[in-house]
Amino acid sequence: MIENRKQMLLVISGPSGTGKGTLANLLLEHDPSFSFSVSVTTRPKRDYEIEGVHYFFISDEEYDELLEKDAFLEHATVHGNRYGTLKSQVSKLMAEGKNVLLDIDPQGARQVLKNADDCVSIFILPPSFKALRERLHTRNTDDPVEINRRVHNAHEEVQHVGMYDYTIINDDLDTAFGQLKTIIEAEKLSTARYLPVVEEE
Repeated sequence: MIENRKQMLLVISGPSGTGKGTLANLLLEHDPSFSFSVSVTTRPKRDYEIEGVHYFFISDEEYDELLEKDAFLEHATVHGNRYGTLKSQVSKLMAEGKNVLLDIDPQGARQVLKNADDCVSIFILPPSFKALRERLHTRNTDDPVEINRRVHNAHEEVQHVGMYDYTIINDDLDTAFGQLKTIIEAEKLSTARYLPVVEEE
């Protein structure tokens, strides 16, 4: 049997606080075929974040230069900060034979869905907006004004769920991760990226 596999571009998106980052990290730990595409951002680095692991933290001037060079697969301004996925980062990982995971906000995800030739897209929903607000508060990384803005944005963001291939409601993390693994296993066997050749002997 000769296996011919095409690398997968996976987009995991959803409103802030739905747990999309947690699910993405679990997938990376569970499935070594995936690599995380590190985005650039102009927002300040949080205490626990590591340069080049969570994000590449750059200035507005550097961001403008990348825009002029058409360096982004997608880019967006979210909650007053600018984010972008570098085309070069995605191409490099795929050339190395890796499936590429993008953990990005809905605004950026919609650009990828329009621009990428082939990607698998999953939208993470909260069980309720009340639960979303509680999660954002528990996370303790944003002030009340920022939390209100994120919840307000989430009401608009969930209206676009129909653009995605799959939806996962993250009410229970174990259940949600089980659903994510099921989607990935099915997509790995899709003839869009898996065409084995049966040999005579």
